[in-house]
Amino acid sequence: MCVQNNYSVTLILLIVLVTFSSATGWAGNDAAGAPPSLAAIIAQALEQNPELKASEARWAAFVEQARQAGALEDPMLMLRAQNLLIGYPLEFDRETMTAKVIGVSQTVPFFGKRDLQRQIARQQVEISRWELEERKIELTRMIKETWYRLLFVDRSLEIVDKNITVLDDLNRLSETFYSVGRGLQQDVLGAQVERSRAEEMRITLGQQRRSLEIALNNLRFLPADTPVTPAAPLELTELDLDGARLEEIALAHRPRLKEIAAAEERARAAEQLAEKDFYPDVTFTLEYMQREPAMGEPGDDMYSAGLSFNLPVQRERRHAMVAEAGAEIRMAQAERDMTLNRIRQGIADSLANLERARRLAELYERSIIPQADQALHATMAAYGSGKADFPAVLESQAALFTFERDGIEAVADHQMQLAALEAVIGATLPRPPENN
Repeated sequence: MCVQNNYSVTLILLIVLVTFSSATGWAGNDAAGAPPSLAAIIAQALEQNPELKASEARWAAFVEQARQAGALEDPMLMLRAQNLLIGYPLEFDRETMTAKVIGVSQTVPFFGKRDLQRQIARQQVEISRWELEERKIELTRMIKETWYRLLFVDRSLEIVDKNITVLDDLNRLSETFYSVGRGLQQDVLGAQVERSRAEEMRITLGQQRRSLEIALNNLRFLPADTPVTPAAPLELTELDLDGARLEEIALAHRPRLKEIAAAEERARAAEQLAEKDFYPDVTFTLEYMQREPAMGEPGDDMYSAGLSFNLPVQRERRHAMVAEAGAEIRMAQAERDMTLNRIRQGIADSLANLERARRLAELYERSIIPQADQALHATMAAYGSGKADFPAVLESQAALFTFERDGIEAVADHQMQLAALEAVIGATLPRPPENN
């Protein structure tokens, strides 16, 4: 009977060790399944997101406004009866000065005003355009961040499932040891508690996954219950990153900088337009007077032509307009400096965070997880020979589980930092050439 019990204990111990070997390993390198297209999800969001559609409509509205800018006001048509006698209100042949008059007038702004109005409108179109591009970049960053969080949760769920399988085997092992008098009841209870804690974590991760799924669907303007099942591997993306080169890319591609440049150009054009407002506009008038013969006169037709000007005497208002445009120029310049400073800071922070996450991920993959796996196997072997207690086994298993999750979290953090860095520079990060 004793031989049979020892055989059962040894068999269960071997099963648990085999389970450990299959359950451990670097989860971040699991590339099973065809990876979904993150690019397709981003393209779908860029096409369907309501906020982007609103921005596109706003841009289209400014484009139409630009088509109107600088156009002349409609000419005025004038019709009147001139110099009629009160005693004969409808008779045009009683007085030589009586006439039927038709006239047109056209106001023309001072030279250069219309060009400046068109320039202001064109720069407003550019501002709206780059605002749209900036929103696209931010939306892309949000999608990537949500995507990598979702991958992290999925990998965590895989590890939790494997951990629960191992804990079930440990629970059976503790019960077997207890039944043959080699274990304690508290070992059985301890295994059950660890198993319940793992189940609690699985429930929590499931809820987190649901929230991330809803967020990703919201960004794509899809129903909240649309399933998202990414199977892409969660791996480090190796890039050759240089701070100076990244700053050059940001200066060339970041939409926010182009938006500010357009705002400054618009303000300069507005300043020039305000200065030209000190000069009068001109209104051209042409009238034709048709007369009837009267009082022995032949009643020859007549015409008149004239120019009229507005008097720009409200100097204080015009000085305020110039000052307003000057303030807008200074504001744009300050915003440019502030944005450049934020870009430099964002690049430096992202590079530091990327380096930290990369080194942590490699440390977990190459050192911590293999060492924790070896420690767990050694503890299991010692427990089987009676040289270690069961709590030590649970502690080693919990440590390995924690290190595996920390390892994939470092990989996910690295990928999210890459997405943040791409948003900072406004372009896709340059990938190193592949070796053929």
